Amino acid sequence: MITIFWAGDSTVKQNSIVNFPQTGIGQAFTRYIDRERVRVENHAENGRSTKSFIDEGRMAPIYDRITRGDFLFVQFGHNDEKVNDPRRYTDPDTAFQENLEKFVNVARNKGATPVFITPVTRFHLGEAGEDYRHLRWAAAVKAAGARLGVAVIDLTSLSERLVQATGEAARTTFYMNLPARTYPHFPCGQRDNTHLQPAGALAFAGLIARELRSMGGEYAALLCQDFDKYVAEADGASRVDNAAQEVEL
Repeated sequence: MITIFWAGDSTVKQNSIVNFPQTGIGQAFTRYIDRERVRVENHAENGRSTKSFIDEGRMAPIYDRITRGDFLFVQFGHNDEKVNDPRRYTDPDTAFQENLEKFVNVARNKGATPVFITPVTRFHLGEAGEDYRHLRWAAAVKAAGARLGVAVIDLTSLSERLVQATGEAARTTFYMNLPARTYPHFPCGQRDNTHLQPAGALAFAGLIARELRSMGGEYAALLCQDFDKYVAEADGASRVDNAAQEVEL
């Protein structure tokens, strides 16, 4: 069986029931794969950057288990950006790209295929400036991918476009902005424009799946047989919704 190993942060992590509804992209991605042939082993952890993930020895269990024919999805950026935290910050032009190369070496040394994924957007509708975005780190992922010959999925741009299209509804549908007295782990509610609810994780994981489908070959082969049907239905619903909005206007 093919295993997709996933290294990343809290936006990717496999969450337990105690902090429901928080859901990671890697957790939701299992809905899209061919589960008779493919499994996901999610090593993402809260608060990790490429630096802290490596410094804590979290690549070692991946290296021990990954084998020929497997994949290593690498998705970081949120915590690498924290310039005031020397335990996690990485300069996007130097250390960040050097760390990404270490993940590539882990995969390729064992005959596996690395894939880079740029960080998912925060909800920043109407907010100005780069502080709410991942521009330099997303660009660094793409630069490292080009230099190392690694496939890159630009989730940053894709998720920004989806959030823009969804509008204000994305704040409470996709992200962990929660009402009080609804979820046991968040009795007072929550204001969080970074972490994801199931609908957000599923939507952003779907963007990754669409890109794998477009890449074809071994990447598209990871997806379930129903994925083409899902895409056709989703795109059809989107066209109907757009037509309805035009009529309203």
